[in-house]
Order: sequence, then structure tokens, then C-alpha cells
Amino acid sequence: MSGYRLPAGGASSIGRVTAAPDRTDSSAPLRILLYSDDAAVRAQVRAALGDRVHPDLPPLEYVEVATAPVVIAHMDAGEIDLAILDGETAPAGGLGIAKQLKDEIDPCPPILVLTGRADDAWLASWSRAEAVVTRPIDPLALAREVVRLLRAANR
Repeated sequence: MSGYRLPAGGASSIGRVTAAPDRTDSSAPLRILLYSDDAAVRAQVRAALGDRVHPDLPPLEYVEVATAPVVIAHMDAGEIDLAILDGETAPAGGLGIAKQLKDEIDPCPPILVLTGRADDAWLASWSRAEAVVTRPIDPLALAREVVRLLRAANR
């Protein structure tokens, strides 16, 4: 894996980013975009999913970002297999970003949003995210949804 790469437009990201994998290689890592302004939330997601969420799926590679423009740059580049967006991030929450991505990118990779309350599930529906998991993060629920979304996207 080679060093750092800036997304289009010169925006900078937190975390290591590598060249997009060859999508024709079924053993290439699946790239998961983690968006949250809270490093602890990103760490919880990585800990819940690990390096391989299921033995039938390729390993996972994380792209961690803390700002909306960097999310948009990575998604526009077409290098992401699944986006996990924190709905509690400010000033640009994951629900609004999910809606924007679904409106502007076709085809858009699956999106899972993290919400602060179960009652916010309707907002996830409005945003057109394919899945919602509430915080605090339940590792089993998160893994189950991620596996479901990745399998559906790779059919």
C-alpha cells in the first residue's frame, strides 16, 4: 500500500487513502468510507467491523473523513463500495449528505447512516440511505447491516 493521495480538488482527508482497487478482482478490499467529525465514532465502527466483516466477503479497507467536501470528493471519484455516515456530525450531518449523494450520484454506492435515536429512522428513509443503525453502536447490528448492503451491491 502506498502513502497518501488527495482526492480531486485538493481537499485533504484524515487517514490513509490508497489508489482505488481493481473492481474486477474479487479479492480486492472493499472500501468503506467512514464519515464522522468524532474520531471515537470512527474507531467504534472500525472495531465493530474489523478487517473482514464476513468470511465470504473480501477484506475491508477504511477511508476516514471528517468533512463533507472530502466525502463528496471520494464518492465522486467512484472509489467507495459503502459509505457509513454519522448523522450526528456537525455542521454537515450524515443524513443531509446521504440525500445529496443519492440525488447527485448515479449509481450511488449503498449508504448506512448512524443516528442518535431510533426515532430518527424516518430521517434515514428521507435521505434514501439503505440502512440505519442507532448509536451507541451495537457491533452485531452494524455488522449485519454492512454484510447485507455489501452482498446486495455485489450481486
